[in-house]
Amino acid sequence: MGLKSDRIFGLDLFRATAIILVVLGHGNHFLKDTRFSNFPYFKMIDGVDLFFVLSGFLIGTILLKEINKGEKFALRSLFQFWKRRWFRTLPNYYLILLVNFVLVRWNIIHGDILQFNWKFFVFLQNFSSPFYDFFWESWSLSVEEWFYVLTPIFLLFLLKIFPPKQSFMLVVSLMIIMPLLYRVYLFNPTIDDFWYDVSLRKLVVTRLDSIAFGLLSSWIFYYFKNQWEKFKVHSFLLGIGLIIMILNFQTSNTSFYNQVITFSITPIAAALLLPLMNSIQHINGMIPKMITHVSKISYSMYLINLAVVSAVMTDHFAPKNEVDGILKYVLYWMLVIGLSTVLYYFFERPMLKLRGENGSFS
Repeated sequence: MGLKSDRIFGLDLFRATAIILVVLGHGNHFLKDTRFSNFPYFKMIDGVDLFFVLSGFLIGTILLKEINKGEKFALRSLFQFWKRRWFRTLPNYYLILLVNFVLVRWNIIHGDILQFNWKFFVFLQNFSSPFYDFFWESWSLSVEEWFYVLTPIFLLFLLKIFPPKQSFMLVVSLMIIMPLLYRVYLFNPTIDDFWYDVSLRKLVVTRLDSIAFGLLSSWIFYYFKNQWEKFKVHSFLLGIGLIIMILNFQTSNTSFYNQVITFSITPIAAALLLPLMNSIQHINGMIPKMITHVSKISYSMYLINLAVVSAVMTDHFAPKNEVDGILKYVLYWMLVIGLSTVLYYFFERPMLKLRGENGSFS
């Protein structure tokens, strides 16, 4: 029996866009010595921010329905929530973690095997201190997993004191304000680009607010649905305008703006796109079907595109000339999509069925 589908095409498009931006960023080195070295010829927002905001929105929607059912949100609800999350995320993660270990341990790709330790099994590898040179892309998964753990715990305690609407907003405020203040505390005007990336951009404690803006969007959607619908086009245009501003206001990573502010305004811009995207329920046709497919396999694509595909190709089949670089780039995309499709249908999807849920987005 197949998974019941309740997909929203606009959110599929949002997620597909996110993973395409990530894969573009990880594969463009194949084109560096070709006439297409500047492809796709425009500045791009970080696709991970889109993933963060969408995750917050979907998780927030689930939690808001749960705490407003009339039944007490208790430990049983908490464990049921985590069960759904972990069946969705952990099987794929541990499988690709093992694959990364094998690839590095057997010198199939370059990496530091000494970076691998027990922290990767509980998503602590980048909780408050950086890691690098092993399973790089797992940094964002740690941010998401800790968000899944902390948000309902905070909610459970606050619901003992405040009504659902106020409790949820307090959690949102906490998750937005604390990482922002911590980034202010960490501000370092002498930091170089590498340490900016691993010790600010890729820490759990500095990035939880990116997901919290999606959480805020779910609160507005749940309690102010009329305004959400009424101003969806205005919100979308404002979000696009803010993205354009972000992409064209480039400063050094030593600046307060890059270390503190940009990590807040980028998810705000992404969140402003959600009302319109969430209103696009269904679109028929071949291209929408392709977009939906990319959305379905996006988690697998995220996990395998960098080490399993890009690094293996780069370390063993580096482009020899311009034509070879273009062909390798095309092959890179084919392998990412093909292997991710196999992983989705033969591993990820069966795991989703085991949890007894529809497995569409959440």
